[in-house]
Amino acid sequence: MFADTLMQLERGYLVQLLLWGGAGIAAGIAVLAVLAIGRSSSRLLTQFALHTLAFGAAEACFAAIRLRNLPMRDLAGATQLDRLLWLGAGLDVGLLAVGIVLVVAARQFARREGPLGAGVALMVQGAALLAMHAGLLAHLQL
Repeated sequence: MFADTLMQLERGYLVQLLLWGGAGIAAGIAVLAVLAIGRSSSRLLTQFALHTLAFGAAEACFAAIRLRNLPMRDLAGATQLDRLLWLGAGLDVGLLAVGIVLVVAARQFARREGPLGAGVALMVQGAALLAMHAGLLAHLQL
């Protein structure tokens, strides 16, 4: 694969991550605003919104910084990117697993809504990030 092709693929991935982060920020703020305007309290929705907002902000910041400093990669750089994506995919699976454990524990043992909302948010983030990492990895493997 040529360096400019790899750079285009990586830029596309980072733009996708930036958009996902922005959507997380917007969704988190929207849910919190609806709860505040309606003067209602839902621990499930509040925790879901807070976690979605936090992950969205982190993802958007990471993507913006990486986009700004995107290097042209040689073979060593491409190998490093491949390894980082595999590491990220593994962490995404872990994030998804933590979310599942939180949801199951919240429903079965604690019967609490806060951890349930947090667990669902972690599952959504883990699944979305895994899909993005897997998509770029699929292009790199060709």
